[in-house]
Amino acid sequence: MLKLLPKNPLTRWLLLTFMISLTPLSLQPIATTQITEENASSPSLSEKILGMERGLEQEFETYFDRNLAEVTQPPEEIARTLSRLSEETGSRSAVLWAIPRETHLHLVLITPDGDPIVRDLYDVPRSVLDTVTEEFHRDLINPLSPMKLEIAQQLHQWIIEPYEDNFLQAEGIETILFCLGDGLRGLPLAALHDGEQFLIEKYSLSRIPAFNLINTNYDPLELDQVLVTGASEFPEQVPLPAVPMEMWVIGRELRNHNQESDNYTQGQYFFNERFTQENLQNSLANTPFDIVHLATHAEFQQGDPNNSYIQFWDSQLTLDNVSELNWNNPPVELLVLSACETALGDEEAELGFAGLTLQSGVKSAVASLWYVSDSGTLALMSEFYQQLAMGKGKAEALRQAQIQMLRGNVHLTQDNLVLSRGALNLPSNWESLGRKDFSHPFYWGSFTVIGNPW
Repeated sequence: MLKLLPKNPLTRWLLLTFMISLTPLSLQPIATTQITEENASSPSLSEKILGMERGLEQEFETYFDRNLAEVTQPPEEIARTLSRLSEETGSRSAVLWAIPRETHLHLVLITPDGDPIVRDLYDVPRSVLDTVTEEFHRDLINPLSPMKLEIAQQLHQWIIEPYEDNFLQAEGIETILFCLGDGLRGLPLAALHDGEQFLIEKYSLSRIPAFNLINTNYDPLELDQVLVTGASEFPEQVPLPAVPMEMWVIGRELRNHNQESDNYTQGQYFFNERFTQENLQNSLANTPFDIVHLATHAEFQQGDPNNSYIQFWDSQLTLDNVSELNWNNPPVELLVLSACETALGDEEAELGFAGLTLQSGVKSAVASLWYVSDSGTLALMSEFYQQLAMGKGKAEALRQAQIQMLRGNVHLTQDNLVLSRGALNLPSNWESLGRKDFSHPFYWGSFTVIGNPW
């Protein structure tokens, strides 16, 4: 059972202190936070935010050892871009930077309507934040243990609450683009909690390397050109036995969605021996795909980008070589990696994960921070493509899939995969797992949109 904390700050502080005293946790929760605010009309604030964006750009340029797009949009232009996107997408979006410093947590929010809002939390130095995020990760990756919501609430209090009532809710924000600094890039944002709801129940979410480094052009996602590839067996990797079922379900959703479309061309499918870099490269060179789905292992590891890779049948495509494929002529709208794992807590591994869209050139990616069970991935991806087929945008489709899992509407029975729109019969050769519940955040909290959320 999930543990809920009272909303009253004093009561919360007393209860948290008592609960932590009974556990081996080393963290000391902070009930109230010392916040300093910077005047939005300060002439230096715009340049400070540009400097922050340039610093983020430099981090990724150093990691990938190449030049990236130049940082040129000041806060006022970012606000105008958000306003344009709100009109084009019908969803109001905001950008929230959360940058850990040695002495404090630095927060900046820009919405379509106004000046940047700066909050510096001096009760949240880097050492305290690192302790809490490490405990949060350990808590989420154990699906056999009830989640301790007090940690999720503490992070929500620090990152979201300074803006929640007066800005996010007051301005009708529906989508938040998070730009996270070292120490937070691997944070499973969807699983933050306010005492009543998870963050994913309130907002569509994406994480971005920097606002100036993402493609902000809006083109509604089409489902008439999709490449679905993957493998279930690997010479030196653990098998992924649900991949054939995952690919079948995705194909089924695409066929059902496009059966009356004049523009639809049958998706391409490469499985096992045909799942090679050469076949992928040839397909990208010849077809302007909307979505490329890779149902395979992907590892974001410590060290240089050549230590991180996407596994193909016969080889590994390292992160430093991802840009050599023809992803962006025109840009692939969405790259999906359905079996990822990131070395959480390692700054270089998390830089690679957050920089996936930069290195590949795709507009958006969906990937997971940790490896989820084969059946859990099958369930989430199946629901995700159902939501895309219903016309949802990328981040909103993922949000709805996560909510359906959280609420128990997506699960496995003895013979069926139950999705929000009905049950699918499992093939006779599918290894029965009995009933499988996916409501624990372990199964849905790791998946995230990287880059353009629309």
